[in-house]
Amino acid sequence: MSNRLKTEGSPYLQMHGENPVDWYPWGDEAFAAAREQDKPMLISIGYSACHWCHVIASESFSDPDLAAVANRFFISVKVDREEHPAVDAVYMNACQLITGRGGWPLNVFATPEGKPFFAFTYLPKDRLTELLAYMAMSWHQDRSGCVRAAETVTEQLEKYSHATYPARPRAKLWDNCYQRLAAGYDREWGGFGPAPKFPTPQNLLFLLEYHRYTGDPAALEMAEHTLQQMYRGGIFDHIGGGFCRYSTDEKWLVPHFEKMLYDNALMLYVCAEAYGRTGSALYRTMGERTADYVLRELRSPGGGFFASQNADSEGVEGKYYLFTPEEVRSVLGDNDGAVFCRTYGITEEGNFEGGSIPNLLDTPDFADDTDLLREMRMKLYRRRLERSRLDRDEKVLSGWNGLMIAALARAGKVFGREKYLDAAVAGEEFLREQLTHRGGLLRRWRDGEARFEATLDDYAACAWALTELADAGCGEEYLLAARTLADRAETLFADTVHGGYYLCSDADVHLPVRPKEVWDGACPSGNAMLLFVLLRLLEQGGDRDLRRRALAQMAFMAGAAGSYDCPFALTAMMRFAGEYAEQSARQ
Repeated sequence: MSNRLKTEGSPYLQMHGENPVDWYPWGDEAFAAAREQDKPMLISIGYSACHWCHVIASESFSDPDLAAVANRFFISVKVDREEHPAVDAVYMNACQLITGRGGWPLNVFATPEGKPFFAFTYLPKDRLTELLAYMAMSWHQDRSGCVRAAETVTEQLEKYSHATYPARPRAKLWDNCYQRLAAGYDREWGGFGPAPKFPTPQNLLFLLEYHRYTGDPAALEMAEHTLQQMYRGGIFDHIGGGFCRYSTDEKWLVPHFEKMLYDNALMLYVCAEAYGRTGSALYRTMGERTADYVLRELRSPGGGFFASQNADSEGVEGKYYLFTPEEVRSVLGDNDGAVFCRTYGITEEGNFEGGSIPNLLDTPDFADDTDLLREMRMKLYRRRLERSRLDRDEKVLSGWNGLMIAALARAGKVFGREKYLDAAVAGEEFLREQLTHRGGLLRRWRDGEARFEATLDDYAACAWALTELADAGCGEEYLLAARTLADRAETLFADTVHGGYYLCSDADVHLPVRPKEVWDGACPSGNAMLLFVLLRLLEQGGDRDLRRRALAQMAFMAGAAGSYDCPFALTAMMRFAGEYAEQSARQ
């Protein structure tokens, strides 16, 4: 048992390879077993860098008693959400319908056909064992009730997937989005809404574009203040560079310590945009420290970019990032150590688990960009490398690489840094050589093996990257390649009945519905990114078919923006089709 996962290419699946739970990977074998054994399915979804995914793996799925219940009554399926984003999208939407919230690890009880009837996220071992027993009893004593619940949830998921939207909202689309952001803006610490706080770079890109388009100074102030406060806080790694996934507090001090490629790609793009709009050296510093972190710690030998770094070292979340005054002095000496501790808030009492997360919250004027402090940071970085290293998920994901290539190309152009342009070109070459197959894209590469059909998000992000390479002067051939990907996305994902584009093709017969996402999450939606690409290609001189597709997608996303948060789509409209979109919105 569980040997099925040991040979999988996903580090997340491999870490469950020794569990006593009889896991299957997502695919034909699991669904055939569920039908043949007439058992419901336990579908458990997570990813390698997720702290609570590690907790539930070691605390619960390693427990023989819990595994005995799971193995007797369920077909258990383990899914890496980064390999199967469409699977994650369907069941996350189901979880939010059933419970009103979501998150990872995501766990779903489903019929042998994969239709979800109950969902939950993290639970302690005892409660999870009780729930497994209860759901097993419910399936055997009230199967019809479970099936009815599954049908109800699936019908609602179908409604989301096939929703149509009014194409011309009565108010200016971007004014509504701006007012929503302004209402949730934290004037003291930056960001939007209460803790936990996420970077949400697409909100910052929207505000920067809204300021350019309308001249509203408050939009620029919100974007700049948020960027500056994130840099001051511990969500930015002041020793090694780069952004952690999110902050658990309103001050951006204590992060969830995993680092994701997509966050750092999008934040690099924001820094480049902010620098280009304001000329502030701070944003160039933030961007370069982020890009240098990615090139140093997430770049593969072949030029692609790995997915993430874990939050834990030696089984403790955040331990890798903490410093004490004593350790700082031992590396820098008493005098320089005192300066560093004072600048970065390293204190005897600490600010997290007995240590200190370096931060600039009490340092005025961002006074850390000096030769002396750069030298100190490098010495402490070298000391930190001597610690137990963070695990790294060495999957290369085409869509996330597309985001990173786009950001490096933009930063290379705006900052005037050839090494970023060179890295962007090399990354594109890696994708072309390793993740293309029969004219299309694959989703994941690891250890020389490319697998899984790419999604809309992958095609859109890679096409975006190609347009950025062309815009940075790397060659007009990149525009032609972007058009080829956009045409392929049309063939694979277009919903010719309801409008917009599905997240996946119709190849995965096991999904209960074919998901379509219009709202921005941690990343812009594939529908929004494809709109950005289509409008940029049209701006460069497209044909009648491209114009038809671009305007149809703009109308679709304009309607969606009346119901959902779609800041990146609105950014694209303002940047490439502002006057047309505004006229449409008023009609």
